[in-house]
Amino acid sequence: MDTQTPLSTVEDQGLSSAEAVEVLEELGRVFFQNSSTEGAAFPEIPDTELPNLEAKYRALVEQIPAVIFMAYLDRGIGEAYVSPQIEASLGFKQEEWLQDPVRWYQQIHPDDKQRWSVEAAEMFLSGKPLRSAYRVIARDGRVIWFHCEAKMMRHQDGRPWFIHGVAFDITDLKKTEAALQEERNLLSAFLDTVGALVVVLDPAGRIIRFNRACEQMTGYVFAEVEGRYVWELFMQPDEVEDFRLRLGAIHQSRPPQEYENQWVTRDGSRRLIAWSSTVLPGADARPPFIIATGIDITERKRLEKTILEVSAREQRRIGQDLHDGLGQHLTGIAFMSKVQQQRLAEKALPEAADAEKIVRLVNEAIHKTRELARGLLPVMCDASGLMSALQQCAAEAREIFGVDCQLQCEPPVLIDDINVANHLYHIAQEALNNAIRHGKARRIVIALSSVDGDGELTICDDGLGIAGRPAGGAGIGLHIMGYRAGMIGGWLDIGSGTERGTLVRCVFPLAKECSQDE
Repeated sequence: MDTQTPLSTVEDQGLSSAEAVEVLEELGRVFFQNSSTEGAAFPEIPDTELPNLEAKYRALVEQIPAVIFMAYLDRGIGEAYVSPQIEASLGFKQEEWLQDPVRWYQQIHPDDKQRWSVEAAEMFLSGKPLRSAYRVIARDGRVIWFHCEAKMMRHQDGRPWFIHGVAFDITDLKKTEAALQEERNLLSAFLDTVGALVVVLDPAGRIIRFNRACEQMTGYVFAEVEGRYVWELFMQPDEVEDFRLRLGAIHQSRPPQEYENQWVTRDGSRRLIAWSSTVLPGADARPPFIIATGIDITERKRLEKTILEVSAREQRRIGQDLHDGLGQHLTGIAFMSKVQQQRLAEKALPEAADAEKIVRLVNEAIHKTRELARGLLPVMCDASGLMSALQQCAAEAREIFGVDCQLQCEPPVLIDDINVANHLYHIAQEALNNAIRHGKARRIVIALSSVDGDGELTICDDGLGIAGRPAGGAGIGLHIMGYRAGMIGGWLDIGSGTERGTLVRCVFPLAKECSQDE
């Protein structure tokens, strides 16, 4: 039977599983022909070659930590060869393995047989090298992964001659890959079930990971955003440059950084996100990635703002009631008491002294009421109210603490929004108190100005500075100052003065219309 015709005439054919098995069965019959023939395990060596060349080649092959195999396609089973590593890998001796020419196929894992059949048959028909990984069952039942590379050699006339190849045991590699894949699956499941937003960026700012929470919040699926710059999709133009600078700072500074910015969703809505970003080292000396976790704080900020506005409105109402209600009532009592005192004094009655004491106590109550009203209602609802309140604050600092405190506000800055004015006043008041109590300042300058459409409030002192203050002295106050700045759409910066002391700087947008909360 001529078994070479289909191999030499059919090239590059796509095979079905049944066709592949049929080809392999036909090729297998070659090994049963002349099975008693004795022959060398390698091609015949010309007489001109050294007599020990085959022995040297065999010794070299058998030192390789892999299964080396070779089989002639035009001779019998006696011409096949497999290296001794077959016993170490699968538990079969060389002679035992070669006695059955289809043992290799029999030992292939059932789930891999169909694929191996197609790949091997295509190698026989097309002559293309076979490179594949599949599982083989050892004598003791263990499953061994092999990476196999085989090639078919031909005679000069194109007829198939023999197959030789090498199979490497990659079981440990496959176990490691499986463990890594399980870890990746666990990480993916965690990222997709966690409620926080998780984004992984490459050093240039392109998105390489985007969890399900991000998809739900933005309206984009990962396939739509993968590889795109994060600012192209989600950021407002005026925040891009600041984010790029922050991106560079994160790469240079390993500790996590926290910040807030607005993200624009697919439907055009804006969400305020609080981010925490850190560097994720890359493998194999690759540049590090940035992993950012975020929480959508839009509703929380809106609720906080509402609560603060309600609180401020109630505070102003109570202050107004104290000033216009209780204050006026006490003034009336003081007037009547004064009249009664004068009448008793005219009659030279001893009760006149008691009446005088009553008048003094009522006047003290009026003074305290006015102080309470001014504390609850520091800024009057007019455009110049903040300047007046800051001027009063500076005067009280001079009178009570004996420090040189001045207000600089030329040209005048008019703040129509009473909420903005109140927040700015409390920022200045907290900075002033910190400078006096913690910084031991003797000179303080409060400045209010406008630059390029934004307002700027600064409080500069000559005290000990940030580094010289007692630890924890004004931590909560500084936090509240920053929070107030954020509530009016601004930002706060606290640092050292030009020469010494501390400089508190708040930049905020100037509103054009007065906001009335009645």
